[in-house]
Amino acid sequence: MGDPAHDSSDFLTDKSAKIFVAGHRGLVGSAIVRKLQSHGFSNLVLRSHSELDLTRQFDVDSFFAAEKPRFVILAAAKVGGIHANNTYPADFIAINLQIQTNVIDSSFRHGVKKFLFLGSSCIYPKLAPQPIPENALLTGPLEPTNEWYAIAKIAGIKMCQAYRIQYSWDAISGMPTNLYGRNDNFHPENSHVLPALMRRFHEAKVNNAKQVVVWGTGSPLREFLHVDDLADAVVFSMDKYSGLEHLNVGSGKEVTIKDLAELVKEVVGFEGDLVWDTSKPDGTPRKLMDNSKLLGLGWTPKISLKDGLVDTYKWYVENVVGQ
Repeated sequence: MGDPAHDSSDFLTDKSAKIFVAGHRGLVGSAIVRKLQSHGFSNLVLRSHSELDLTRQFDVDSFFAAEKPRFVILAAAKVGGIHANNTYPADFIAINLQIQTNVIDSSFRHGVKKFLFLGSSCIYPKLAPQPIPENALLTGPLEPTNEWYAIAKIAGIKMCQAYRIQYSWDAISGMPTNLYGRNDNFHPENSHVLPALMRRFHEAKVNNAKQVVVWGTGSPLREFLHVDDLADAVVFSMDKYSGLEHLNVGSGKEVTIKDLAELVKEVVGFEGDLVWDTSKPDGTPRKLMDNSKLLGLGWTPKISLKDGLVDTYKWYVENVVGQ
């Protein structure tokens, strides 16, 4: 049951298999759809929120009864930054628990052969060892600003494990690091650090601003993974992995916020000054995932941070600017 070779290596051979990608319009889901299509999968089942509300148990069960997908990848979730998590804690725990409980249980009861649940690195304790290994889960208190989301995602991991233990059902989980890429959220207030920097440098360039001010000292270390690399890891895991423990998915490379900002500035082409407001907080000094387990199975990330930023900025200019 915990053997990585457990009857899962036929995923890439069945190009006509029906695959349900939940959350296909988001950053992660859209990348997974692109990756599956590039592998020749032709029978993807996709539903927007207006077509299928995953928080409604009856609707989800009816969908699975009618469609009977062979494989399911759950990339749908309610996500947001610190402000959103602090403001809407009930939404973050309730909606995510509803989505994953409905989709996991219906997938099992309607004969899905293999299931993959996606979470986030925020599942780990605030003071986890660095790099963070998979077995750091549940070894200490969570970061208070996103514990509602984290607890829902931990419940998803445990639900997949419980169904594997009780029913020998092939459900696995992947926990990605900080992601970026096409279809990211570039909202001025609600976006994460990388798209926020990209937007600010672009607007400063367009407005001929003399400087861009960034919070903190720039010293914290962060890890970033291009979402196309995550999608590649998802397909790899569906084909190669079948174990009880979740898998960390990361680039294994750290960059200071200062170096990240300088790189985004260069990619965007902003000629002004970068100023650090050291009166503002830095946040966690370091947050790196230990991805050695996934690397040991034979997967490697392929997209460098520079190349990924160039691709993301091109997409941003073509799809977000002026919208």
